[in-house]
Amino acid sequence: MYAVLLLLSAIGLEVGATASLPRTRGFHDPGWSLAVVAGYAVSIWLLSVVVKTVPVSIAYAVWSGVGTAAVATIGYLWLGESMNPVKALCLVLIVVGVVGLNLAGAGA
Repeated sequence: MYAVLLLLSAIGLEVGATASLPRTRGFHDPGWSLAVVAGYAVSIWLLSVVVKTVPVSIAYAVWSGVGTAAVATIGYLWLGESMNPVKALCLVLIVVGVVGLNLAGAGA
């Protein structure tokens, strides 16, 4: 359970850092730039702690898959990015893939 909480924290930090990238203005805003770099650094550090107890293939798939889906959703809901049926289906497929990897890993 501890690893799951750390992984969720890592995902949250990575998603927050990625969603904040536009505010860096190409890394010309020092405050936002520092926040983004720190968010990524702590996220990767947490992921490295998680892989001590969770297989890296599972941890990374969850971290990147959930993060990708979350950033795409945030982009659509709050950053004015487009969404169409194909993009939505692809996001669903990412989540299905992550779930499938977890189920396959649970049986190993």
